[in-house]
Formats: sequence, structure tokens, C-alpha cells
Amino acid sequence: MTTPGMPNDPGNPDETDEQNLSPNEAEAEAAAAAEAQGVDEDDDVYTTQPDPTVDGEIDPTMEATLSAEVDEALSDIEAELADQESAPSVEAELAERTEDLQRVSAEYANYRRRTERDREGLVLSAKASVLTSLLPVLDDLELAQQHGDLEEGSPLRAFADKLRDTLKSQKLEPFGEEGEAFDPEIHEAVQDLSSGEEKALGTVLRKGYRVGDRLVRTAMVIIADRDADAAASE
Repeated sequence: MTTPGMPNDPGNPDETDEQNLSPNEAEAEAAAAAEAQGVDEDDDVYTTQPDPTVDGEIDPTMEATLSAEVDEALSDIEAELADQESAPSVEAELAERTEDLQRVSAEYANYRRRTERDREGLVLSAKASVLTSLLPVLDDLELAQQHGDLEEGSPLRAFADKLRDTLKSQKLEPFGEEGEAFDPEIHEAVQDLSSGEEKALGTVLRKGYRVGDRLVRTAMVIIADRDADAAASE
């Protein structure tokens, strides 16, 4: 009994099915199919698109794409190199930062000196204001001394000495003595009795005072001719 669809004698070539190919015929048909699908002998992956190389020639589209990618990569490299060349060196940047630091330090030093000078000016102005308010007391003590009211050992003399010492410790100094050369910057003349060019202090009506180099009050004087002997002694 024979099986339906099977040859009676499988070993007989005449009984062989047309689909049963020999190894050589199967290899030839496989190569033909691969060539039709664009697969070269060196390809490891089967693709449905034709191989870009046919008989050793490169597809023009693929060549243009590769050329564009290469040009773009070269442009990026050139731009990066240009940026690196234009960037300041470490030494130049350090020098710039050092210069900035020196400028800031100089500005801060100037600010400190200016602030200290302004502070000293404010302190001196406040001190001069307080001392100016005490000058009338000194004027009264001067008048009392001229009238003989400041006798040695009296309470008023003790008070006058203490007040003068205290004001002197604050650098308050009187000026304006008879015979001194007249200086309109520090002397206030109420009368001029001189006849020549050499003017001096004839009578001091009110002493002047200064604190250090700061003028607190001018001296009120009457101008007279300068004594020839005093001028010669100077």
C-alpha cells in the first residue's frame, strides 16, 4: 500500500518531486533571490532596498549626504578651535582680576581716609561749637582779672584757673596781644589810628581764639602805628 502524495520509488529520479532540488540548484536560486533583494555576498544583513554600491560605484545621493556631513563636522571643529584661540589665556585673565582687585583696594583705602577726615572734621566742628559757647565766660574772667577780682587764693581765681586749663587741654588757644602785626584774616578792626603803612594792634578789645588751625573767633582790636623798636626786634 502506498501513501497518497508520496512516490512509489523515492530513489528513482523520475519519481522525485519537482520541488525537491539538488544542493547546487538550491544554492543558485538562493543567490539569485539575494541579488534581486540587493544583498551582496559581503553583507551581513538582508535589506529590502538596493545596495548603494553597484559594480563598485557609489550612489550619488549617498555621496552627497556623506560629503555634507563631513563638511558640517569640519565646520564645527574649526569654530571650536577659533573660540579657543580667541578666549583669553589664564595669565591674561589673572592679570585682569589682579588689576581689578588693586583698583578696588585703592578705592577702599581712599574711602577710609576720606571717611576718617570727615569724621575728624565733624568732631572738631562739634568741639569748636562747644568752646565758642564758653568764650563769653572767658571774656568775663578777663574783665574780672583787669579789675583785680581774681586775687590769688580766691574761689573765683581757682575757678578761672581750672576753666582755662580745661579749655587749653582741648587745644583752645588765645591770640591777639598789643604790638602784634595786624592781620585782617584774624583781626577785626573797629578803629584805625595808624598813619603809616606798618599797622599793629594798638588796643585789644577782645581776644581771639583758635582750636588747632581752626579759627574760632577773631580778635577785636584798634589799629595803631607799629612801634619801630618792636619791628626792629622782630
